[in-house]
Amino acid sequence: MRQIILDTETTGLEISLGHRIIEIAAVEMVSRRLTSNHFHQYLNPGREIDPGAQQVHGISLEFLQDKPLFKDVVQDFLAYVAGAELIIHNAPFDIGFLNYELDLLGMQPIQHYCPVITDTLKMAKALRPGQKNNLDALCKSYQIDNSRRTLHGALVDTELLAEVYLAMTRGQESLMMESGPVQAKRIAPAPGAQRQPLRVLPATDEELQAHHLYLEALDAASRGGCVWKLASLDA
Repeated sequence: MRQIILDTETTGLEISLGHRIIEIAAVEMVSRRLTSNHFHQYLNPGREIDPGAQQVHGISLEFLQDKPLFKDVVQDFLAYVAGAELIIHNAPFDIGFLNYELDLLGMQPIQHYCPVITDTLKMAKALRPGQKNNLDALCKSYQIDNSRRTLHGALVDTELLAEVYLAMTRGQESLMMESGPVQAKRIAPAPGAQRQPLRVLPATDEELQAHHLYLEALDAASRGGCVWKLASLDA
C-alpha cells in the first residue's frame, strides 16, 4: 500500500482572500516503511505573505521570488501523488488550498487523483478526546523528538507526521502480525487452595464510548481492517 504524508505552507489562512500555497512537501511510505522518494517544492505565490503566517513558517516573499509558480510544478506533483492515499494533519485546510490552486488552472480537485484521504487530526481527536492534538502535542505524547521543529516547515512536519501516524496505528499493526494462536500457560493452583471468585467491573458508558471512538479511528487508518472492530461485530 502506497501512502503519501503531505503538508503545505501558505501565505495566510483564508482562500476567500486569495491566499496561496508557498511550500508543498510530501514523503512516501510503502507498506508502513518510509522510502527516499520525497517531493518538496517552494512556490512563488505572486502576492504578499501575511505577517502572522510568516512568523509561523519563516518563509519570506524575497526568498520565493525566483521559485516556480504552482502551474509550473503541478504535473510533477500530480504524477507523484496519483493513486496514493494522502495522510494529512487537518486535511480540510491543505485539501482546500490544493483544490483552490487546481481550480485556478481549470483542473480536477485532488480527490480525483487521490480518492483516499486520511485526516490524522480527526484520528487523534478520536484517540485522545479532550486533549491537545496539534503536531507538537502528538510528538510529545508518542515520545517523538521534534527538537528540529523550530518553525513550521512543511518537509519537517511531514517527516514528523509520518512517525506520529505510525505510532497511532502501531497497535493494529502489531496485532495483525501475530497470525498464530498464542497458547496461554496454565498454572496449577496449590493443593487445597480455594479459587477466589473473580470481580467483574463493567465498563462505564464513558469508557464504552471512548473504546468505540478508538476502534473507529483504527478502522479508518487500516481502511476497514481493524480486527478488534470485526471481532466486536462477530461477538
